[in-house]
Amino acid sequence: MAVAPFSIAKRVLFGRRPGQDGPAATAPVSHAGEHDGTPQPTARRPLRILAIDGGGIRGILPAMVLSDLERRTNRPIIDLFDLIVGTSTGGLVALALSCPDAEGKPRHTARDIIRLYEVEGKRVFSRSVWHKIRSVGALAEGKYPSAGIEGVLQDYFGECRLKDALADVVVPAYEIERRIPFFFKTANAKVKSYYDYPMKKVIRAATAAPTYFEPMQVQIDGPNDYYALVDGALFAYNPGMCAYVEALNRFPDYNSVIMVSLGTGKLTRRLPYDEVKDWGAARWAQPAFALMCDGICDVVDHQLQQLLPDSHDGARQYYRFQARLDVGNDDMDDASNTNIRVLKLLAEDMLQANRAVLRSLADRLMISAPERPEAPPPNTAVDAPPPAMTPQMAKQMAAAAGETE
Repeated sequence: MAVAPFSIAKRVLFGRRPGQDGPAATAPVSHAGEHDGTPQPTARRPLRILAIDGGGIRGILPAMVLSDLERRTNRPIIDLFDLIVGTSTGGLVALALSCPDAEGKPRHTARDIIRLYEVEGKRVFSRSVWHKIRSVGALAEGKYPSAGIEGVLQDYFGECRLKDALADVVVPAYEIERRIPFFFKTANAKVKSYYDYPMKKVIRAATAAPTYFEPMQVQIDGPNDYYALVDGALFAYNPGMCAYVEALNRFPDYNSVIMVSLGTGKLTRRLPYDEVKDWGAARWAQPAFALMCDGICDVVDHQLQQLLPDSHDGARQYYRFQARLDVGNDDMDDASNTNIRVLKLLAEDMLQANRAVLRSLADRLMISAPERPEAPPPNTAVDAPPPAMTPQMAKQMAAAAGETE
């Protein structure tokens, strides 16, 4: 299959003609780092893009992949990617990894994010008996009160704002009154104050999954106007295509990319026809949302496979890391210890199966990482052969799978 150059893809998506400068009918947008002194990407190397799917508590899966990359490279994720786009829980991961501490370094590592899901998941996905009664099984209002997630976001993000981000991050949401897709962009926040919002509010809006959490009002232009926002998973559950088009639009000088797309688990649970054929609106509400998200995920993955085949020299342009949810519970809000354990085991199995791919990817990402004399060298010990599966380990995994069925 012939490889379409990056420039041809730009013309297809933006209607460019040979000799035109920049995307047609697109206003210029500043590049990441243009106003904060960070090194600028150059066309001599691939543009490094990270896209992280939505998926609630299953965000622990991409967090574990990113933790593996941080261990291999001994670098924070912000050094490994030029553009990060995350939907819903993926947006939480993206902004958490780019939120600065008092010294201007990343406040959280990917390992910290794993801990967030392990420890704080129950706090996010919890509700009192009174809330269960009042919500009538999520029919009368959101399944969960907002206090839990808002408390967690306050603890992890504090007063950090989009303009403070250490990476170029995009987080999608959907505006339900204006009926438009809405994108929070750190690059815009750095140059225009009216694009700048507290990170905790951005994530609260971007994770307001219908039937799970109530929509979020984000105030604009004083107290009398606002955005009414819900989860961006409604149109960008897998934000890979949004990330790709953002790259084409924002970084016109690049001729190639490295796109890393992280899934939160492939749904495999069947919905038997005889069981669902008599369902009405109440029974379909949450399964329909999950089905829609799963369909979006697969379509975007297929599109990116077609748009980003291996280059002429054999270099890989598109990496998709996705685990099959054949065991455990695929519900986005199952934060039980058992299900967290199953998800971690699935992630570990995926990481072991892709050790060679991850090693090659880490090496390629490091070629373009900024120079940091104080940074330790990459960790080659990560690729030591894994221990053999012991009978006890196999028994634990089987038991965990059985408890969640």
